[in-house]
Order: sequence, then structure tokens, then C-alpha cells
Amino acid sequence: MAEISFDDFMAVDVRVGTVVKAEPYPEARKPAIKIWVDFGDELGVKKTSAQVTVHYTPEGLIGRQVMAVVNFPPRQIGKFMSEVLVLGYPDADGAIVLATPDKDVPNGRRMH
Repeated sequence: MAEISFDDFMAVDVRVGTVVKAEPYPEARKPAIKIWVDFGDELGVKKTSAQVTVHYTPEGLIGRQVMAVVNFPPRQIGKFMSEVLVLGYPDADGAIVLATPDKDVPNGRRMH
């Protein structure tokens, strides 16, 4: 993978937020969950679609803090407009495990 500069890294705005709403997304081509994340006063609530159905249920996501890229342009995912990209890692079988802080962080804080 090519090296990037620190300025390149800083151009990616990764913030922490709390999931305030989640619901199944049965219309998606691959199993997914619609997620609404509160990023605090500056950014407010943003929505996304995430293929995290192996390890998570909509009910189990409520109240969980997640990390997301918040400065990508909105992207149409089927009939749903995704405004942020929630971050995660594939487990040994390829199922996504969400990237989360290990302590509570105020919503909207930027990753450093």
C-alpha cells in the first residue's frame, strides 16, 4: 500500500458517535442494518447502512458508540441515502466487527 502524508490522514474526518436508532434493511442486496448515529451538536444525527448483521442486531446497536468517516459525500445505497461510513474490521470469517472506543467519548470528537 502506498504511503500517505500526515496531511492526507488529517483530511479524513473520523468521529465518534452514539447509535440512536437502528432498523433492519431487508431491501439491501447484502444483509444490512440502517443506523442513525448522533455525532453531537456540530454534526447532529447522520445515517448509514452497514453490513454488520452477523455480529449485531438493530436492538443491540442502540446506545453503542461507533467510529465513522463523516466527510465522504452522501452515497445512495438502494433506496437509502448513506451520509457517513461506519468503520469496522473483518473477523476471521469476513464478518464485520465495528471499530469502537474502549472508553466513553463525547459524541462528535475527532480521532487524533
